[in-house]
Amino acid sequence: MTAPYDDLFISFQTALAGRYSLERELGRGGMGIVYLAREVRLDRPVALKLFPPALAAQPNLRERFLREARTAARLSHPHIVQIYTVDEVGQFVFFAMAYIDGETLGARVQRRGPMAPSEAARALREVAWALGHAHEQGVIHRDVKPDNILLEAATVRAMVADFGIAGSKQEAGSQTTGEVIGTPEFMSPEQAGGEQVGAQSDLYSLGVVAFYALSGRVPFTGAKSADILAKHMTQPAPPIIEQAPSTPRRVARIVDACLAKDPAERPAGAALLAEQLALAIEHRKNLPVALRAFVKHDGRIDGPGVILVTPLLAAAAVAAGSVFDAVGALTTFYGGAAFITAVVLTARARKLLKSGFEHGDLAVAYKAEIERGKEERAFSAGFCPSTLERVTKLGGFVGIGGGALTLAIAAWLGLVEPDWTVLTAAAWLGMAAGMTSTIVHLAQLQRRRDVDTEFWGKLWTGRIGRFLIRVARALLPKHAIPSAMTHRPTELAIAMAAEQLFADLPKATRKQLGDLPNVVNRLEADAQKMRARLEELQELAGDSAELRGLRDTVQKRLTDTVTALETVRLGLLRLRSGVGSIESMTTGLVAAREVGDAVERLLAGQKEVEETLRRATPV
Repeated sequence: MTAPYDDLFISFQTALAGRYSLERELGRGGMGIVYLAREVRLDRPVALKLFPPALAAQPNLRERFLREARTAARLSHPHIVQIYTVDEVGQFVFFAMAYIDGETLGARVQRRGPMAPSEAARALREVAWALGHAHEQGVIHRDVKPDNILLEAATVRAMVADFGIAGSKQEAGSQTTGEVIGTPEFMSPEQAGGEQVGAQSDLYSLGVVAFYALSGRVPFTGAKSADILAKHMTQPAPPIIEQAPSTPRRVARIVDACLAKDPAERPAGAALLAEQLALAIEHRKNLPVALRAFVKHDGRIDGPGVILVTPLLAAAAVAAGSVFDAVGALTTFYGGAAFITAVVLTARARKLLKSGFEHGDLAVAYKAEIERGKEERAFSAGFCPSTLERVTKLGGFVGIGGGALTLAIAAWLGLVEPDWTVLTAAAWLGMAAGMTSTIVHLAQLQRRRDVDTEFWGKLWTGRIGRFLIRVARALLPKHAIPSAMTHRPTELAIAMAAEQLFADLPKATRKQLGDLPNVVNRLEADAQKMRARLEELQELAGDSAELRGLRDTVQKRLTDTVTALETVRLGLLRLRSGVGSIESMTTGLVAAREVGDAVERLLAGQKEVEETLRRATPV
C-alpha cells in the first residue's frame, strides 16, 4: 500500500468533503484504487473504488467504467459485494460499495497455506451461487480470482467483488478483437485468445481459483504473461489430486471439469456447479451418538482410570519380582493390564450392544471417524511424512535395534569386565536414544494420522474385538436388543444377522462350522469393495462399451457376493429351525468361497483396464 496521505488521497478527500470521510487505502489495481471511508449521512463504513484519474480523463474509458459499474450495481445477492452508488465529482469517477471486514481468499492462502477441502468447497459453492445470479442478469465477471473473493471475518462468508471489468452479455460482442482483459493466471483459454467470452469463462476462472485454494498454487506459471496465456490455451491443467492429494474425489472431479479447455465440457452453469459442490459437502453421513461416543472415548483405554490402575499394577509387579524374578514381574504387570483392559472394554461393549448396535457397525464408525479427520490433519501437517518424522523413525530402529544387538553379541561372546560394563552402558544408552526418537516419531505421525483411532479400530474390527463383543453379548439379558437407528449397507446387515445366528448355535455345531465367520467376513468385505469400486466407475465420465462392460461386471459380482451372504444366513436359519443340515451348510460355504475367489480375481485384473479408461475418458 502507498502512503495513506498522498496527493491523490488529499485531492479525493477534498472533493468528497461532507459526503465521505476517507480513512485509508485498502488496495489498488490496474482498474482502480479502493479506500476505506465513512459515509457521513448514514454513518456507516463503505469501500470507495476510484477509477484512476489518468484513465478517467479518457472519455471512452470513463464511460465504460461508469457503464459497467452501473451494470454491477443492479446485482443484489448475499454473496456479491453490494454497490450502493455510482458517482462523478469533478475529475473523480468512483462507486461506493459495502465494506467487508475480512481478507481476500488470496491473502488467506498466502497467510495460512492451502484451505481444507471442506472449507474451500463451501467458499467455492458460495462464489458459484454469486456468479450464477450475475449470469442470470446478463453480467460476466471476467476477472474471477482470489483477490476478488472476500472472506468475511465474522461469518467466513465468501463475497465476490470487483465486477469493474465485467460487461453485459449483449455488449460482450462489441469487445475489440484481440483485446485481453483479466488476470493471466486465472484466465480462460477463450479469454486468453481474445475471443468472445461467456458464463463458461467465469467457471474456468473459478476452477483455477479452486485449484489455488486447495493446493496453494496455480495450474500454469511462466516468466511472462504471454507464456501463461499460451499454456492456458494449449496445455491441459494437471489434475488437482496430484497437487492436493487429500481432496475428496467428488470435489476433485468438479475442479477438473471446470478446467476443461472446451467450454462445452465444463459444468452447464454456475447454479449447477453450486449444486454439485453442495452435494459433495453434504455427502458424509452423521454417525449416531452411541457410535460416536464409542469410537472417540468408550472403545479405548485412556484417561484417569489408567492413571489410578497403573501404580497398583506396578506395585504388584515389584512384589512378584521380589518373590520370583524379572519374568514373573513382567508377567504380572502385562497380564494384569491385559485383564483389566479386557474387563473395561467388555463392559463398554455391553453398553453399546444394549443401545442396539452390533460388531459390524464398528467398521463403518471407525472408517467414518478416520475419514473425518483426514482433511484437518492434511491441512495442519501435510499429506506426506516430514523429514523429522522419517529421521526419528530411522533413529528409533537404529537405537533400539543396535542396542539390543550389542547386548546379544556381548552375552554370546561372554565378555567380562570392564568390556561388558562399557558395552552394556553403550547399549542401554543407544536404546534410550532410540526410545526417545521413537516417541518423537509417534508424536509426528499422530499429527499426520489418527494413530490412536486406527489402532483401536483394528482391535475392535478384528478377532479381539469380535471376541469381546461375543463375551459382552453373553452377559446381556436374554430379552431382545433394540434395533439401532442407523443406516447399514445390505451386506453389513446380512453379515451381522449371520454372525448372531452362528453365535446362537450349540458349541458342537459351531465347531463343525468353525470357518463360517471367516467366510462371512470375507464376503462382507468383498461386497463393500465391489460397492466402492462401482461408485468409482459411476463417477467416471463417458459411456463407452468398455466402461459399461466394466460396470456391469462389478455390479454382477456385487450381486453374487450379497447373494452368497444371504445363502449362508438362510442356511443358518434352517439349521437353527431343525430343517437344515451341516452338509448343506458346508456345500454353501464352498460356493461362497468360490464367489470370494472370483471377486479377488476381478479386483486384481481390472486395475489396468480402469487406468486405461481414465486416460482415455474426458473428465
